[in-house]
Amino acid sequence: MKTGTLLYWQDGDWLVGRLRERSDIFSQGKTLEELELNIKDALHLMEDTDLEGIPQAYQAKEIVLEA
Repeated sequence: MKTGTLLYWQDGDWLVGRLRERSDIFSQGKTLEELELNIKDALHLMEDTDLEGIPQAYQAKEIVLEA
């Protein structure tokens, strides 16, 4: 199971949020549940486009980004 941290705040009538782990993923919703669904949708859309231009036979390796 992949998890993340949703940081969110009130902006007028909307809840606005972003993922702590992916600062490029933002969304909004009228309720916390709607915001969570929208963030997940935004993440999936970005993950799909993140691999554009990379050959299908790519390899991946997890690395430590901070010591």
